[in-house]
Amino acid sequence: MAQQRLPMADVDSSPVTDLKRPERRLPSWFKVTLPTGASQQIFKTTRKAVEDNSLHTVCEEARCPNIHDCWGRGTATFMIAGDTCTRGCRFCAVNTAKNPPALDATEPARLAEAIRLMQLSYAVITVVNRDDLPDGGAGHFRSCLDAIHALSPQVGLELLCSDLEGDLLALELLLDEAPLRVFAHNVECVPSMDAKVRDRRASFAQSLKILGAAAALRPDIQTKSSLMVGVGETDAEISAAMQSLREVGVSMLTIGQYLQPSPNHLAIDRFPEPEKFAEWDAEARQLGFSAVACGPLVRSSYRAGDLLNESRTSRAESQPLKDAWVESTAEASAKQTL
Repeated sequence: MAQQRLPMADVDSSPVTDLKRPERRLPSWFKVTLPTGASQQIFKTTRKAVEDNSLHTVCEEARCPNIHDCWGRGTATFMIAGDTCTRGCRFCAVNTAKNPPALDATEPARLAEAIRLMQLSYAVITVVNRDDLPDGGAGHFRSCLDAIHALSPQVGLELLCSDLEGDLLALELLLDEAPLRVFAHNVECVPSMDAKVRDRRASFAQSLKILGAAAALRPDIQTKSSLMVGVGETDAEISAAMQSLREVGVSMLTIGQYLQPSPNHLAIDRFPEPEKFAEWDAEARQLGFSAVACGPLVRSSYRAGDLLNESRTSRAESQPLKDAWVESTAEASAKQTL
């Protein structure tokens, strides 16, 4: 899932609105905390590594609500191929342009050095759509992965990829012996909401095509996807979308709440309560997903390394990420919020 902006004010007074709907406040469970103590220092170190190497992160570009949690743990989701997307999805906060700046040939080396300095054990690399390039940016994505692996072969890598315009040859070149543990691509919404939510060049069917091909090309790695809720879908459509993802071989799933980046973006349709996310979590596990994270603040790259570990172990005694989210929410309620 592409990340969405959380209104940067106290949760209880932040309106989520557009010109067609009355003001709506975020529910009480949308509370996040600032890092303190050791976590605050790690947050500063992470930010410095990103800034010193002139890198882009989806955490910043999309104002992810989990930035303080993740950066306070020394993790970040790096966004490569620039900070400007060629698509204009109605839910997304990332900059868009028909002809974004040219690729930076120094980016793979700078990214690899930042990850080395941060001493990460796991890194998520996400991308902007680059429909302006013949291969959709696949060659550049691969260069970044290879550069990281050459400098830090011990780091686990997850790629949150674009749909490459459905180009399976570009996908094959990207994935062939790529040093990846997880290939992720987000369907974003249920099929009936494609025209309302996503750019006209994107579709649920095209996303399934890429995910299914990835699972077939690289059965040795995990395949992952993500759904947003609150954009107009029904519960039945969420269930059907999960089934479709399993049928093409997707093994890991995240489901989170859509948050409106600005009054000019798609309005929020509903706020399912945490109990509903718990129901989706249980349903997804029954369908056979090896790892699931469902919750209002869950995003596709949130605690990605933990989700991979859950997928690998699939032990009944391993604590699902939904429990970690519930615990963090309870803690947040008792602390100073943004």
